[in-house]
Amino acid sequence: MDPITLDICWNRLIGVVNEQAAALMRTSFTSIVREAGDLSAGVFDRRGFMIAQAVTGTPGHINSMALAMKHFLAAYPLETLRPGDVLITNDPWKTSGHLNDVTVCNPVFRGSDCIAFFASTCHSADIGGHVLSAEAREVYEEGLFIPIMKLYDGGRLNESLAAIIRANTRVPDLVMGDFHAQVAGGTVGGERLLEFMDEFGLERLETLADEIITRTERAMRQAIAALRPGEYRYSITSDGFDEPITIAVRCEIKGDDLLVDFTGSSPASRRGINVVMNYTEAYTTYGVKVIVSPDVPNNEGAFRVLRITAPEGSILNVRPPAPVAARHIVGHFLPHAVAGALKGALPDRVMAEGSANIWGLQLTGKNADRNPWVYTFFSSGGTGARPHQDGLSATAFPS
Repeated sequence: MDPITLDICWNRLIGVVNEQAAALMRTSFTSIVREAGDLSAGVFDRRGFMIAQAVTGTPGHINSMALAMKHFLAAYPLETLRPGDVLITNDPWKTSGHLNDVTVCNPVFRGSDCIAFFASTCHSADIGGHVLSAEAREVYEEGLFIPIMKLYDGGRLNESLAAIIRANTRVPDLVMGDFHAQVAGGTVGGERLLEFMDEFGLERLETLADEIITRTERAMRQAIAALRPGEYRYSITSDGFDEPITIAVRCEIKGDDLLVDFTGSSPASRRGINVVMNYTEAYTTYGVKVIVSPDVPNNEGAFRVLRITAPEGSILNVRPPAPVAARHIVGHFLPHAVAGALKGALPDRVMAEGSANIWGLQLTGKNADRNPWVYTFFSSGGTGARPHQDGLSATAFPS
């Protein structure tokens, strides 16, 4: 594609996915999505490659949602989908790391041909089980586990699934309302995408997707290749829950490839502060990108230049049925750990550690009519100092 057409198409694509996010937020039933912006929204080609994301959203949602698409397509290959289908899951090991984060995926069809997907991940007001905390001992105690399945089948709501969800959540109207808001956002995105593709005569998205994704990958590889090769190590220790938790990281720069290895990190905890590999990859990729190549778009290309490993059974790569509800308490340290290692290679891009990790307060009780209510409040501290400026106040880095 010529540069002018590419630039126009790129801006239109961003406009489309931002409309998806705007429709989701405006129709949401909860302040978690509508005001706190605890969500992600993105557009994918038919191969499951994320092309673009909305400007609103958290890296833990966006990057884990991008990684989740391969699981959706494995469960429901293209040939098994039909117009009106909508997929859903909150499998922590396939999406965003705990049951409260629910991913909804809308396939987009032109006639009978599936040409794209719109997906979103939102923090649900309630998912049943133990109220969101680190208190559970197994994921089974933490709420309703929804495997990858159809929320809508050919345009018809899966009434059996809806009944199970409503019966297992404290505020079913809010929960189902947000699920339908996610469906609405994907529907709006799909309509705008088809208009855009018709206007530019695009039969498929792959040509545009490959151009965008390749440019991101190339820019990141060039930035990595410019770094001083070698191994860089760092570790962070926090108070933990019952005992201190250590995140140890080794970054190896070799040519235009970057290996990030978390060997030496603490073993899994019996508390729900464990992190699944999907979430570890999500925040590690973000941590690398904001240092190495912050100005290029975030998409499939950002994942191709990194190899991320963590020992199975460690606190950063737990296996089912480990408790994971408060995985962000540990996971939000990952960009700081990566920054600590990479400061040896690129000191002018790294900011100091800060207290900006999100603190979530979830309240639940009963109204005068004895019906339950749930409310989630997010607050955040300030970031550490930047290389040439003060830190940012009341800013929830890295989310």
